[in-house]
Amino acid sequence: MDCRNYGCLEGLPEMRGFFGELLGLDPADIIIGGNSSLNLMYDCIMRLMVFGTQGHTPWSKLPKVKFLCPSPGYDRHFAVTQEFGIEMITVPMTSSGPDMDEVEKLVASDDSVKGIWCVPLYSNPQGICYSDETVDRLSAMKCAAPDFRIFWDNAYGVHHLYEPVVLKDIMKECARRGNPDRVLYFFSTSKITYPGAGVAMVSSSPANCAEILRHMTIQTIGYDKLNQLRTLQFLKNADGVKAQMARQAALLRPKFEAVLNALEKELAGTGLASWEKPRGGYFVAVDTLDGCAKETVRLAKEAGVTLTGAGATFPYKRDPRDRNIRLAPSFPPLAELELAMELFCVCVKLAAVRKLLGR
Repeated sequence: MDCRNYGCLEGLPEMRGFFGELLGLDPADIIIGGNSSLNLMYDCIMRLMVFGTQGHTPWSKLPKVKFLCPSPGYDRHFAVTQEFGIEMITVPMTSSGPDMDEVEKLVASDDSVKGIWCVPLYSNPQGICYSDETVDRLSAMKCAAPDFRIFWDNAYGVHHLYEPVVLKDIMKECARRGNPDRVLYFFSTSKITYPGAGVAMVSSSPANCAEILRHMTIQTIGYDKLNQLRTLQFLKNADGVKAQMARQAALLRPKFEAVLNALEKELAGTGLASWEKPRGGYFVAVDTLDGCAKETVRLAKEAGVTLTGAGATFPYKRDPRDRNIRLAPSFPPLAELELAMELFCVCVKLAAVRKLLGR
């Protein structure tokens, strides 16, 4: 095949095989996109809105469409659903994933609930990993909407800082439990090689893949196969990815430890903040006292450290308790990060003390 030419809409067979080996998926059920998995998610929402799926009414023709948004969560997921006028319902996160009692209740009782966003491994921003039980319950739950979809964004599926965490295979579980069309599984190499130079994919049931390709035939002549070839020649196979991510972990691990050490030294036992200790991914999330996140971010900016905006990790940018702050330690040099964390902890304390004193 000449990768400079048109053709092979579903992506190079070798690229599909690469993702299949890496993620334990059937290459036949993988479609390769461009560089962005978010782009593929947006397209999937667009198709569901305009065309519907498997003969069901297009979502845009329904009086109301709702999506479950485990929170704190990924702001870009929430921006996509908000763009289409889909009502977002906040579902609390637990240490093993979304609150499944709440999820099961909502999907069983309301056929306008059409989907859920999931970042199942090292979730953005808390670094939470979905338990086997959570995967089982998502796969088996009774949904009032027959076209309910799980948007399974496994963005950090190979981003281990320490020992790898193994995620239960939701594709196999859904198929085993008679819900093969339920999952749309997304992944990309954008945080493995370079942002903007990665290769993205979506995987789903044969019926869903056929539907996606039918629309893609009209949408595009094909994605960049030269970039697929370049990525394959660099990473080669699953072992190549593991070696690449081991190098990346060696760079990121000291930065995560700097963040966690500062939090432990300055805030542990104070009652002023709480946090998870992620074993991978890209972020650390800190919960301040209620009503203190915006003030903490403001104080830090005033002193020269810019943080992700308070509320960004919730639908409509509204954190009902104004307490969650996402820290992204990957970019700054280690010395600057250590200084920034000293300042951050001071700001958490100052905001909390002023809150407690009623100032």
